[in-house]
Amino acid sequence: MQLNPPLSLHQVAGMIGASFDGEPGFPISGINEIHMVNEGDLTFVDHPKYYEKALKSKASAIIINKEMDRPDGKALIFSDDPFRDFVSLIKKFRPFEPATGMISSTAIIGKGTIIQPGVFIGNHVVIGRNCIIHPNVTIYDHTIIGDHVIIHSGAVIGSDGLYFKRRSSHYDKLESGGRALIEDYVEIGACCTIDRGSTGDTTIGQGTKFDNHIHIGHDTIIGKNCLFAAQVGVAGCVIVEDDVILWGQVGVQKDLTIGKGAVVFGQSGISKSLEGGKTYFGSPAQEAREAMKQMALIRKLPELFEKL
Repeated sequence: MQLNPPLSLHQVAGMIGASFDGEPGFPISGINEIHMVNEGDLTFVDHPKYYEKALKSKASAIIINKEMDRPDGKALIFSDDPFRDFVSLIKKFRPFEPATGMISSTAIIGKGTIIQPGVFIGNHVVIGRNCIIHPNVTIYDHTIIGDHVIIHSGAVIGSDGLYFKRRSSHYDKLESGGRALIEDYVEIGACCTIDRGSTGDTTIGQGTKFDNHIHIGHDTIIGKNCLFAAQVGVAGCVIVEDDVILWGQVGVQKDLTIGKGAVVFGQSGISKSLEGGKTYFGSPAQEAREAMKQMALIRKLPELFEKL
């Protein structure tokens, strides 16, 4: 999530009532969680396990719950609860805006686009040219949709991601301040759900086609010309490169990459990154030929036991 205009370290620290280490005028141009940070961004860390990752990330400023030496070129903001303060900043710069109608007056809809009855289009949505949005589609605030996109009935684009911090008595929500981006010539099937980014963007690449009942988690990037069959589920912060095919009911764990041109057979479970250009099957997914060999051997086990 970009800040326009950028703020100073002193300004941001003042908003959350925190002390800091760095030049007061140090510029902060964005707010992003650790998976999405770029130079100029502010992120947070609240567990010793991830201190090093945050301090060595591209982030220029870090909200942290321990005073320590500041790395060169970075700024530190000290907080007794970085998660709480990070969420407060998201809510400040991307506040919830109640709807005043089925199609917001702030939405921009391109020439030739057809909006069927019952469609909800939220605030600051942009939809390109020659799209078809079928009945009962819900498009949340700040979603960006390209040209020649088809979205079938019941799809939900830009809902909040599943990102919670476990407290002793409850879960605290990381408010979603990112966007969902749907590029040109994408087709999204009925009842699909695509979460917005937590602070960055969830992206569906040009020419990709989704069957019905598919879920895409927050901050995931789907490449160009991918094909997903029904009931595929992809967790957050996944990168799916171009030309990937996922057949029905494939499940994808978070924080991994599926390489260009990979094909994954139905009902497989992907728990780690997969190389491109290969075909996979099983749970955990492995190269399909090896998985089929193993299944053939398993079928022979009763015969082997009888011989013993």
